[in-house]
Amino acid sequence: MRNNASSAGWLIPALGMTQIIGWGAMFYAYGVLMGPMQAALHTSKPVIVGAFSLALLVSGFLSTLAGAIIDRFGGRILMGAGSVLAAVLLALLSRVDSVTELYLVWAGIGVAMSATLYQPAFAVLTQTFGAEYRRAITLVTLFGGFASTVSWPLTQFLLGKCGWRDTWTIYAIANLLLCLPVHALLPVFRQDRGAKAAETATKATLATVLREPRFYLVTGAITLNALVFSAMSLHLISILQARGVSPVHAAAIGALVGPMQVLGRVLETTIGKKATSRQVGLIAIWLLPLALALLLAPSEWLLVYGVFAAMYGIGNGVMTIVRGTLPAELYGRETYGAISGAMATPVLIAIAAGPFAASLVYSLTGGYAGTMLVLIGIALLGAILFICVTNHSPLADNLPVLKKVEP
Repeated sequence: MRNNASSAGWLIPALGMTQIIGWGAMFYAYGVLMGPMQAALHTSKPVIVGAFSLALLVSGFLSTLAGAIIDRFGGRILMGAGSVLAAVLLALLSRVDSVTELYLVWAGIGVAMSATLYQPAFAVLTQTFGAEYRRAITLVTLFGGFASTVSWPLTQFLLGKCGWRDTWTIYAIANLLLCLPVHALLPVFRQDRGAKAAETATKATLATVLREPRFYLVTGAITLNALVFSAMSLHLISILQARGVSPVHAAAIGALVGPMQVLGRVLETTIGKKATSRQVGLIAIWLLPLALALLLAPSEWLLVYGVFAAMYGIGNGVMTIVRGTLPAELYGRETYGAISGAMATPVLIAIAAGPFAASLVYSLTGGYAGTMLVLIGIALLGAILFICVTNHSPLADNLPVLKKVEP
């Protein structure tokens, strides 16, 4: 039986806080701290970036397992243990003195990511809020959208006051004192016998889903979309400057992306709340290739570049929600954790590989002009694949027994 959502209203702001801390500490802070860490460890930038990519790969490979654990036991044990692990490893990160230690610690942080960030949080919300899962996921992503807004200036401030080692220690303490209590108090999930029997009878399992062609269409579409977004996250400023945009204007255009992501999530929970996740996703995923095409405009057309930032940010913000809500809409909520985890595995790998892949294309094509055309092509392919998803009825619609036992 699912937990009573009416008694779990505290969960949305509480999990929102843990997502700000988790993403801030394990994802965004490294962008500020890797420079001084590179100098302290006497290594190169690719080596420093590679450690972070390793964490994303580990997180991706463990996402299905993490989801399956939450399907069976709920999120309290996994996310609680993940908070402890994050605290320990961030503390160890403050003490690394070699590249080997750096990679070992970041590999462990990848495990903590898989247990504490969006994917497990979405699984918990889906269990707890039942039919209201989409609204809950959207609201938590609104909090998460401010992770970079909080983390980047805070990390820069702490770096100036304390140095990079003590900054990591402070983030370790934050995970232990703020995230662990929330995760330790997550609602206990108990699946009654009726639900378990229904699940067995309908075979709405990960194995069943993995035999369905549509699973690979939707996963492929979302993965290609994430690959391009990830590539652009590192190369956007360089691409703008290569187009002839001044450094000041390029920075201003880049700064618009974060607020536009939050705006996209607000629009999803207001204007788009009556649409299905597939309908919302179809609009959001097409915003990416259309936005990238605007980057081909002359550098003097700054208004067009502002429109690019709006479309690009809104699309990315909404797709984060779609990645969280679409598995439940397509396949039901009983095995949401495992199925969403399976979808997330290639997505997280693509996020890890995106910046490197764009650099490789840059080298092969001799500049950002060719790179942009390739990225537009990949984004278009992802959007076309997503159209195929919208032309099928959700598997959940064909699972009457499952739907019957859900509140």
